[in-house]
Amino acid sequence: MAVFRRTLHVRSLVAGTRRALAGSLAGSCLADRCLWDRFHSRLHLGSVPTFDWFFGYEDVQGLLLPLLREARAASPLRVLDVGCGTSNLCTGLYTKSPHPVDVLGVDFSPVAVAHMNNLLEGGESQTRLCPGHPASRLHFIQADAQNLGPVASSGSFQLLLDKGTWDAVSRGGLPGAYRLLSECLRVLSPQGTLIQFSDEDPDVRLPCLEQGSQGWTVTVQELGPFRGITYFAYLVQGSH
Repeated sequence: MAVFRRTLHVRSLVAGTRRALAGSLAGSCLADRCLWDRFHSRLHLGSVPTFDWFFGYEDVQGLLLPLLREARAASPLRVLDVGCGTSNLCTGLYTKSPHPVDVLGVDFSPVAVAHMNNLLEGGESQTRLCPGHPASRLHFIQADAQNLGPVASSGSFQLLLDKGTWDAVSRGGLPGAYRLLSECLRVLSPQGTLIQFSDEDPDVRLPCLEQGSQGWTVTVQELGPFRGITYFAYLVQGSH
């Protein structure tokens, strides 16, 4: 039921060219890197600056900014977005957060990473991104979210963001999704927070997170509806 629901959701996300592109993913293995390379290549032929599944930064800044404020013992706060794609979560945090943040976006698609680095630098007639706080930083690196060893040491981030990445990886099987979760928790500070954004029902997601996050506190918040669809923020948190 959850897979069927996500498939319908992918087909209803976008209009025109975006609808056709998203619909082409519905029956595919979303854990396939080549699929995403093709998707991002086709998407950005129209010079679309960013593309967001589910929703964008503005829709969840009310959830994110209080977490940044509470965790200001680390300055700048280190934020990791796993499977960032070409979402505006990273860019929104960098350009709009009044608190200093050091944001790293990782994705296994070199096409997506190249596009975001180009956007950051103001290439292809784009306006160069300016930080919301003078001490804020933003980087994009190609990396596999199931193996973050080359780019992130243990306990090095205070906030981790996963918008649809568990959903995509789990389409290739739950073992991969659990490897993703294990890596996220490895690089997360013991006092940090991992947020998974998804449209998957809590009855399906919570048991998986509780099984894979023993010793952490798992909670869920309802988001939206955005464009008629209800989403969820699954928070995995250490001790505060």
